[in-house]
Amino acid sequence: MSDNQFKPFVPPGVQMKEFTLKSILLGCIFGIIFGAATVYLALKAGLTVSASIPIAVIAITLGRKFFNTTILENNIIQTTGSAGESIAAGVVFTLPGFLFLSDGGGTQYFNYFTILILAICGGILGTLMMIPLRRSLIVKEHKTLPYPEGTACGDVLIAGEKGGDFAKTAFYGLGFAFVYAIFQKILHVIAETPEYMTKQASKFFPSAKISADITPEYMGVGYIIGPRIAGVLVAGGVLSWLALIPLLASLLPPDTIATQLVKIGYLANLQTPGGQGDWNPVTHTFGDYSAAVYYAYVRQIGAGAVAAGGFITLLKTIPTIISSFKGSLGAIKDGSENSAAKGSAPRTEKDLSLKVVLFGSIALVLLIALLPQLPGDSIGKKLLVGLLVVIFGAFFVTVSSRIVGLIGSSNNPISGMTIATLMGTCLVFIAVGWTGKMYEPMALVVGGMICIAAANAGGTSQDLKSGYIVGATPMYQQLSLFIGAIVSSVVIGLTVKFLDKPTADMVLHGVKDHAIGSAYYPAPQGTLMATLAKGILSFNLDWQFVLVGVFLAITMELCGVNSLSFAVGAYLPLSTTLPIFVGGAIRGVVDRKQQQSNKKISPEEEELGKGNLFATGLVAGGAVAGVIIAILAGFDWSAVILSKLNQQTGLTNMLGQTGYYIIGCGFFAFMGWYLYRTARKA
Repeated sequence: MSDNQFKPFVPPGVQMKEFTLKSILLGCIFGIIFGAATVYLALKAGLTVSASIPIAVIAITLGRKFFNTTILENNIIQTTGSAGESIAAGVVFTLPGFLFLSDGGGTQYFNYFTILILAICGGILGTLMMIPLRRSLIVKEHKTLPYPEGTACGDVLIAGEKGGDFAKTAFYGLGFAFVYAIFQKILHVIAETPEYMTKQASKFFPSAKISADITPEYMGVGYIIGPRIAGVLVAGGVLSWLALIPLLASLLPPDTIATQLVKIGYLANLQTPGGQGDWNPVTHTFGDYSAAVYYAYVRQIGAGAVAAGGFITLLKTIPTIISSFKGSLGAIKDGSENSAAKGSAPRTEKDLSLKVVLFGSIALVLLIALLPQLPGDSIGKKLLVGLLVVIFGAFFVTVSSRIVGLIGSSNNPISGMTIATLMGTCLVFIAVGWTGKMYEPMALVVGGMICIAAANAGGTSQDLKSGYIVGATPMYQQLSLFIGAIVSSVVIGLTVKFLDKPTADMVLHGVKDHAIGSAYYPAPQGTLMATLAKGILSFNLDWQFVLVGVFLAITMELCGVNSLSFAVGAYLPLSTTLPIFVGGAIRGVVDRKQQQSNKKISPEEEELGKGNLFATGLVAGGAVAGVIIAILAGFDWSAVILSKLNQQTGLTNMLGQTGYYIIGCGFFAFMGWYLYRTARKA
């Protein structure tokens, strides 16, 4: 069927409430909630999940019961709210890199206003560049580009309009996660990270560690991404923590490991105690050899693997990139894009004018050049940064939209695009003679904004697809995306800064100035971006370890395994990937049971299945609770109250450390059983 035969749910001639104050306000509230939750999840796990469908489900339920919203208003709510999740992912995947640049040269830019400016500009750029592409990608290729999340979200909105109370399961998951978080993060009845590590003196298997952050959000993420991706993730963790670390711990003397930690900045010097692994200069030993080897060597191997995995993913999409860019340029040249903006066009074909794109792009370049909060010691240098942002942005927004149209937002190679942008920017800098530490923050600005823009462009494309299916007005969706980008950015910056402040418990465990980059919030992609910028511009990268990671990724790709997922697993602590694998395994068992019963379920029904909805509630509830508790721990008065409520010491004294861990694992197992039981319901 061609696009002119397609009939949206709400016909173009029907006038219905759509771009209203209540829909924008509700969308902004959801954008703030899911934006903050995404920051927390991305910092801890290096992963995100799409927020559009849960927002649509909740919007339908609340809208029908309390606000009397129309289907088009519900669409505006989820469109506005989804911008927060996309922008938060882009921010967290890049901007923490400021903390890890040479000699702390980027730390001054890791402030609230710089994060806010880059988040807003990147978010607006992603939506701005999608305005001229909507008709060619969403409308003309409606049949060939499915945009899976957008199609599913449109089906959810239509299903909600027809009736049904499927959101109840998501709310149950949300409530379950909140109660679990209270027992775990406030009362500490449930252990946060049960672990077992073999001794360094072990003759056969020294310093191997098994650990798991047994939280609701990790189990929910695992269930949503499924057994295949979850299995590949944990496989990378198994290689790092149960193969590479024991091997290196048995081969390298403690002084060699400590010297490497000093070189890369995780230890002040060999005479100072502490640092990653808890170095003791008197006995020349580590309190935690596993952590010491991980930070000294394995993280750099993992960084090389992530960089190669992202780049391989990008290379595999080159045919799609070329065809999509050619098609989009052709559509713009023939003038068809501008015709939809004319006053005579039907309501469902009205986009914002191309003038908005032109003047908006010019304004972004000028803002980057003139704002003092952004790195650069002259307007001329900052103008070049602004031009690179717009050029790379126009290209990768097109690429991102086409790719998510084919394979979905979850598989969008944002990391690969950002790595390519960062490397391209560094090479441009080198070509004009800009080398050294002072240009690292400028390169990271370009990479960060493109990452945010590409992530938001993917989300914007899915939203526009949902709107096309239900019969929304594109112009109103585009305006709501601009509003959502600005409002959610305000809270995303605050959340990042709050989570970066070490709590009293973190300080006791050796975290000093920044929680981001520690075991609490590893921020794997942000660390990687800083590593690349330093390595290319300052020529100080430990290539011997990075290249091990590169060829590790190539090996996985040759074996037919998704190298990027494996690489992220190799980079992250096993404590992150193991509970995600548990969630994925539960999904695998549920899917197998459905196959055995010969049940055929469509992708749309699967998205609205009780298991998926409950898992979505676990992710949202666990992440939001984590953000709230982290913020409370940042204030002195509330930190005192939280410490008084902490039952960990009493339980450990009564049960022993092992008993305390077993109790926690029992609660986690109960949550897994309840998720399975919920998913098996019709």
